[in-house]
Amino acid sequence: MNVVIRKAEAPDVPRMLELVRELALFERAPEEVTVTEEHMRDAGFGPDPVWVGWVAEVNGTIQGMAVCYERYSTWKGRRLYLEDIIVTEHARGHRIGERLFRTCAAYALEKGYSGMLWQVLDWNVDAIRFYERFGAAMDPQWINGSLGTEQLEQIASK
Repeated sequence: MNVVIRKAEAPDVPRMLELVRELALFERAPEEVTVTEEHMRDAGFGPDPVWVGWVAEVNGTIQGMAVCYERYSTWKGRRLYLEDIIVTEHARGHRIGERLFRTCAAYALEKGYSGMLWQVLDWNVDAIRFYERFGAAMDPQWINGSLGTEQLEQIASK
């Protein structure tokens, strides 16, 4: 199996979005993916990119990806946030996820970030084991919060 990890490029976005949808299906939330190709392309490759990514090509076809962005902590400084590592189901078991994860770690060091963090669903034991293999600390203390556009509009209008 010939696997090439390379920096994502704008023409990769349609396939990357397919992988995002595959992940959403696995995470039992396919209706939650609302981003469009155009938005994803602009956010990664437009005039003010907010994410950086890598793709894993297997025999010339994208079978995996990683997307990260910079996050700032008032306690730790600049850190890399790993939004997603996705490897399509039939390509798993070939250490593609590990290679993507190592690429993200190397990028964090290259940029001088103080660390890297991510989220994982508590029921995704395979993902938890994957990260623990690297010596990652899995923190059960923090609860994630979020607001959607509708809530933001309500808050901002008052």
